[in-house]
Amino acid sequence: MAEASEHVGVEFEAGICTITLARPRKKNALTVAMYAAIVAAFAEARARKDVRVLLMRGSEGVFTAGNDLMDFMKAGELGPQSPVAQLLSHLAACEKPIVAAVQGPAVGIGVTMLLHCDLAYAGESARFHMPFVNLGLCPEAGSSFLLPRLMGYQRAAELILLGEPFSAQVAHDYGLVNQVLADEAVLDRARAAAEALTQKPPAALRASKRLLRAGYADRVEAAMASEYEAFTAGLRSPEATEAMTAFFEKRAPDFSKFE
Repeated sequence: MAEASEHVGVEFEAGICTITLARPRKKNALTVAMYAAIVAAFAEARARKDVRVLLMRGSEGVFTAGNDLMDFMKAGELGPQSPVAQLLSHLAACEKPIVAAVQGPAVGIGVTMLLHCDLAYAGESARFHMPFVNLGLCPEAGSSFLLPRLMGYQRAAELILLGEPFSAQVAHDYGLVNQVLADEAVLDRARAAAEALTQKPPAALRASKRLLRAGYADRVEAAMASEYEAFTAGLRSPEATEAMTAFFEKRAPDFSKFE
């Protein structure tokens, strides 16, 4: 069975593996331990023949506030075998469909993981944000390649370089989500889609997903490797130190001394 975690719920039922981010007091911010639990869930779901679809969701009306910065600072070096790197690999390589239900905040990895989901549904109150540059970091999860491919360079640059929040409607207009619904309808819509997928011929479903992604799979892998190197180096940089110190001190960061 998948690795247990008090902050990650994993349920296998009727051909669907539902992974629930369940740390509501911290807006489902991801710790390294939570990454490990999600990795275990993905590994089991991909291996089990009775699982045909994965469904990602957050608890209590929140998807995820992204990485828990304090936990990541305490974790030290995150090598290529870390739970973080393993989850990114699972997202990119998963041969089974992934469906996402997004409510409330979706920050950092909470946005970039959607690039690897096959279907994504968002509530009207969903708020998306990729503040990587603001934190002295770079984008991850292959997003430096996938975002320009999905929405064009200028739109991708606006979201990444300015690092400003954007609405569910913008996410839909830019192709990040399939549909925007009333908040209370999001999970039901995502479950209905997942249930519909379980009724499809499984080999044909996997082959179709593989073919849809075959034209750029190698480029995603290469982008993820380059990003991971730059991201982990960024975590140790003076710019990231200033950004994160300012975050915890609840002040504006000062990058004027950096070149």
